Amino acid sequence: MVFRALADGTRRRLLDRLREQSGQTLGELCGHIAMTRQSVTQHLTVLEAANLVSTVRRGRVKLHYLNPVPLHEIQERWIDKFERPRLRALSALKRRAEEDMTDQPTYVYVTYIAATPEKVWDALTDADLTAAYWGHSNVSEDWSPGSRWEHRRTDGSGTADVVGTVVESERPTRLVATWAAPEDEGKEGKHSRVTYDIRPHGNIVRLTVTHEDLADEVAVKEVSQGWPAVLANLKSLLETGSPLPQEPWLVP
Repeated sequence: MVFRALADGTRRRLLDRLREQSGQTLGELCGHIAMTRQSVTQHLTVLEAANLVSTVRRGRVKLHYLNPVPLHEIQERWIDKFERPRLRALSALKRRAEEDMTDQPTYVYVTYIAATPEKVWDALTDADLTAAYWGHSNVSEDWSPGSRWEHRRTDGSGTADVVGTVVESERPTRLVATWAAPEDEGKEGKHSRVTYDIRPHGNIVRLTVTHEDLADEVAVKEVSQGWPAVLANLKSLLETGSPLPQEPWLVP
């Protein structure tokens, strides 16, 4: 399916546009392609089905992101042992593709989990489940909009390393919350924002985590090391019953 998606020149141009600036709306993409919105939508549907494009809804706006994972897999299988420098170039492309259109940087990560949306939602919001794979418990009174939440240590101290407010809550498909250090709670410009989009993908689930309004590129580097580890642990827990044997991620 990936090769079929890449065989069309228009679809390759759409991927080029997202490579240059990820997180574009349909209208913005249409501005670079000389065809109708309906035709562009059809091409984007093919790219999304091939997992080359992922989408995130922000209010009424649908943003499109380049997902380089299938390209990476092709490279590893067919090209890596012959042209290793190109794999390094692909990693650089992925980092650029994860930047948003805002002044503050954004990190986007997409993973696929053999589970139901309800199980993924519970794994993100249940205190005991998050403790099992995250090393912290995500705690909130009811995870409703306006509710406070905490990312608490599991050492019995009750210390929270991250606090925030639930912004959107649509079980089991979407959860949005602010993130801040306890000492920065309520301070303007001192919090970031995390969105979990949980969508059925055939018989499995596609989970897109968007961490935006990060302070700087140092913060992007930190979360880019943390989120893959956390989500790999989550995936392992839901698919095998056990998290991976690795250190828990402590959010800075």
